[in-house]
Parts: sequence; C-alpha cells; structure tokens
Amino acid sequence: MPGRHSYRTRAVVLDRTKLGEQDLILTLLTSDGSEMRAVAKGARKPGGRLAARTDLFSEVDLLLAVGRSLDVVSEAALVNAHAGIRGELDRVCAASAICEVARLTCFDGTEDPFLYPILCRALLACEEAVDRPHLDLVVAAYAFKTLAHGGWRPELDRCVSCGDDVPTFFSVAAGGVLCASCAREVEGAEPVSAARISWLRFLILATFDQLMAAEIDSGTAYGLAGEAHVWAATHLDARLRAFEFMLSA
Repeated sequence: MPGRHSYRTRAVVLDRTKLGEQDLILTLLTSDGSEMRAVAKGARKPGGRLAARTDLFSEVDLLLAVGRSLDVVSEAALVNAHAGIRGELDRVCAASAICEVARLTCFDGTEDPFLYPILCRALLACEEAVDRPHLDLVVAAYAFKTLAHGGWRPELDRCVSCGDDVPTFFSVAAGGVLCASCAREVEGAEPVSAARISWLRFLILATFDQLMAAEIDSGTAYGLAGEAHVWAATHLDARLRAFEFMLSA
C-alpha cells in the first residue's frame, strides 16, 4: 500500500470476529508473545485470497499495513495450517480450548517469548494425540503450564497454609494442596490422592512428547482436564466457554 508503513510478523490465529459482510477481525498471538488484532479484508469472501489463510489455529506469516485503529492484513502465507486438527470434533474442541486460554494470557504490547512456542507445540500435539484421553492431557498441560508461567503455579509439594509435607486436600482458591487440618478452614477443599498430585506435577514439568507417550485412562485424563478448567477459570477470572464445551462433548 503506497504511502503506508508495512511490517511482517508471524502469528497464530486465536479468534475471528465478523466485520461487515466480507471482512474479519483476527485476534492473533504474534511470535514475540504479544496479542494483536488486525483486519483481514475479504477473508469471508468465498475464494478470497485470505479466506483459507486466516483459519483458526493457523500459523501464518503476515504482511500488515499500519491502520488508524487496527492494522490491515496485506498478505498472508501459511506456515502451518494444522490441517490434522480439522474435521475431527475432539481435536477442534481441544484446539479451541487451548486458543481460548492463549487469548486470555497474552496482552497487546506485552512481549513474552514463552507463549508463542508453547502454543505452537500444543496445537501440534492436538494433531499427534492418538485418542481423547491424550487430547484432554494436552489441554490440561497447556493450561497449567501457561498459568504457572504467568504466576499462577499451584503449590503441590506442601500445605499452602502451614507447610505440612503430607497434603491430602487440594483447593483452587487456596492455590494448591492442603493438609487435613488446614483443609477444614478452606471452603471447597477436596480430597486429593498422591497419584493425582503426581499427575498435576507431571502436567507442569513434562514435555509434550512425554505427555504423548504417557499411559493414562480416560477417567484420569478427564479429571485432570476438569481441574485445569477450574484452575484457569478461577485465576483468569473468566468463563471459558470453549473449555466448557470440550468437557461436555
């Protein structure tokens, strides 16, 4: 666009909002870890050059022109369309829940080099997962890892109240595990087994390759995803509708 400043960035499409009859506003996580919103003109037009390059979950290389309120996508080249996610409801639900958490943990003008690579790896894991339990594990791990990085890491080693190293309860509101005595003073604290604490620790510390290789049953995986949902919704102070839909699907 003559007379207008342009720049390139790599980004993942987190969300799309209709604008007019043919355009979209894209919510993006850029490669520096910041959030960006940009207009993709004609992206809803069948056969338009941007239509297939701005799908949800896509990793794209963008040329943008600086606009008055929102920047405008001039060109888009697919880096990874994550085609393996599309066409399967469970994978779409998992990727949608991941992008929902990503959208709430990145901020306009705030760079964070941790966020972009872990999002790209989590979306790739959604393609690699061999079954629904491993998809649940991927979503739970992404949520706990990202929130732990942002300062909401659950205490899993000792009671958050007194420091007792034999915790038997877990409380989202309290921020982690509790001993039986302290749990009496915390509303909503629930019993937690040593095995479940080990799984929560594994979600935060393990690589996605290790998660994909882990043996896990559907009940345990679903329970971990449910705990990740409550943890994220509570500490992000938001209703996570895509996450809720994934758990109900």
